Amino acid sequence: MLYVGKAKALRKRVLSYFNKNSQTEKTYVMLLQAKGLEFTITASENEALILESNLIKNLQPRYNVLLKDGKSYPYLHLSLDHKFPRLALFRGSIDGKKGRFFGPYPSVNAVRETLTWLQRIFPIRQCTDIQFSGRKRPCLQYQIKRCSGPCSSRVTEAHYGVWIREVTLFLQGKDRQLVARLKEKMWQVSKDLAFEEAAQLRDRLKALEYVQKRQGTGLKGHRDVDIMALVQNEGFTVVQVFFIRGGLNLGDRSHFPENTDGLSPETILSAFIQQYYLDRSPPAEILVNITVDQQQWLTEALTQKRGGVVKIHRPQRGATRQLLDLAHSNGKKALQRHLSNKASHGQVLTQLKEILALDRVPERIECYDISHIQDTDPVGSMIVYSQRGFEKSAYRKFSVDKEGLNDDTARMGHVLMRRFQRLKEQPDSGVWPDLVLLDGGRGQLNAALSVAEELQLDGLFMVAIAKGPDRNAGRERFFLPEQTEPLVLPVDSPALFLLQRIRDEAHRFAIGYHRLRRSKRQTRSVLDTVPGVGTKRKKALLAHFGSVAVMREASVEKLAELPGMSRKLAEKISRFLNETS
Repeated sequence: MLYVGKAKALRKRVLSYFNKNSQTEKTYVMLLQAKGLEFTITASENEALILESNLIKNLQPRYNVLLKDGKSYPYLHLSLDHKFPRLALFRGSIDGKKGRFFGPYPSVNAVRETLTWLQRIFPIRQCTDIQFSGRKRPCLQYQIKRCSGPCSSRVTEAHYGVWIREVTLFLQGKDRQLVARLKEKMWQVSKDLAFEEAAQLRDRLKALEYVQKRQGTGLKGHRDVDIMALVQNEGFTVVQVFFIRGGLNLGDRSHFPENTDGLSPETILSAFIQQYYLDRSPPAEILVNITVDQQQWLTEALTQKRGGVVKIHRPQRGATRQLLDLAHSNGKKALQRHLSNKASHGQVLTQLKEILALDRVPERIECYDISHIQDTDPVGSMIVYSQRGFEKSAYRKFSVDKEGLNDDTARMGHVLMRRFQRLKEQPDSGVWPDLVLLDGGRGQLNAALSVAEELQLDGLFMVAIAKGPDRNAGRERFFLPEQTEPLVLPVDSPALFLLQRIRDEAHRFAIGYHRLRRSKRQTRSVLDTVPGVGTKRKKALLAHFGSVAVMREASVEKLAELPGMSRKLAEKISRFLNETS
């Protein structure tokens, strides 16, 4: 897929691409590669806009403006299905989920920082329901006055409910109303000579005022606003997004849309907004620093998605203009950092090319690692590093728990054989790497070279990285083909730092997969292998009998008493459990 676009008049839109007077270099190159045209007729313009956004997100066409931001935005979640509600971080889709959600926040760190401050003001629990039900004494959070200890009946449900109402007011942006209530309450308890309680309220007020200063925006009312400032420099684009919810500033995030060459800022921002709100609900207001293309079309589509009026506008004065200028200033700094990192990044890759005597600067580096504990649950991993950084969507996991794979060398060869054989047999299944980095020593390199020889692969450069004496970082040895002595780089070499980062990321990814496999094995029950017993029936059996040992002692009649259990299945379970004991 090369390009996805919408049009009211399809014939006119297609012919415009063949007009040499208005044809850009990007359009010319795209048309040279085009082999066909597909079109879909929609019932409305809004439907066309949504379809275009979905196709761009799913197909990632190389000539569209692309917003590559796979991370979901975190929220604060207040559970309301418990008599002592929990306030905690939530990440993922909130559609159909129970409870109240506040956000979205720009990052997990922003949520955690907010939670830290909220704990100092409102001692609401953050432990899970399982931890809550299994606790008889209060935890450390209670001791340091970050929780009121509802798990051990240290607070009444009514008193806890007051804090829930107060934290809800705060998160809705009604902090001034909350401050007024707390001040009134503080003076009331002071009159009643309850000075200790008054001091506690005073401390809460101070903490609230501090948070107000940190998150204040100067906006009137409890407004939900997204502020978007587009900045361009040296052919690169950043869109800085500020999150205002309930009149509070929740933070900001920088986005660097791709494939923006030759496009106007108005077109880029329009495409960005279109894709940005594809999988998230838009707020009532979106402030922009430039007028976007197809603004009326976008506004109607976002209003339909939100189920309420959405306004896209460019403020000229007042507090909203100041916030927009702040977003623009942050965007300029973010773009400067991005350009600086890109320049230094290119220099490091150029240095790496020279050190390893590569034919060209590597655009794609693949790193492989094997992880296990004493040969149990062995797994393999592949991570990808490109000129854009770590490409997490290209990471791959490999199961190497097979007969004949008795050591890491054999496992590494197996992983590489699977990877490169597939690339050779199915050219469309992936991209060939410019450099293959192996976590290991000479043995791993020899295994990789054997795979390359067997598959008759030419031009594939492989390097093995092994920790140096005493396994100290900075003394790594690099084993290269046709070199008897390992290469040791200076401890302050930027290329060394880059290779260490790539190796460590492969190690982290492999360990994560190994731990997942190990935890699944440890939690696996004998019941998982009983024919006819699924997840629900297994849970029902364990809930009724408590353990597999008790089930083994139970008679067929006792097993058959379970709701939905036939005598034939009960006999099968009893026979299976006794045969495997």
